[in-house]
Amino acid sequence: MLGGATLVMFGTIAASGVRIFSREPLNRRAILIIALSLAVGLGVSQQPLILQFAPDWLKNLLSSGIAAGCITAIVLNLIFPARKA
Repeated sequence: MLGGATLVMFGTIAASGVRIFSREPLNRRAILIIALSLAVGLGVSQQPLILQFAPDWLKNLLSSGIAAGCITAIVLNLIFPARKA
């Protein structure tokens, strides 16, 4: 029962994310930020040894794939300038 409820919850969150992406056309900047954030988040969660030589504070900060992906998205949003409309 709990597994089914969890599956429905994550499905709902994924559908909400797709709806948010579909509201605004994705340009190259947005696609790059999304792709790199997903890659970092999945990479950290699938290969935790990536951080084996990193300092302890960085390991703690990036130990979760979700945290690593979010931090990557925030940093890339600040680094890559958005075009003014």
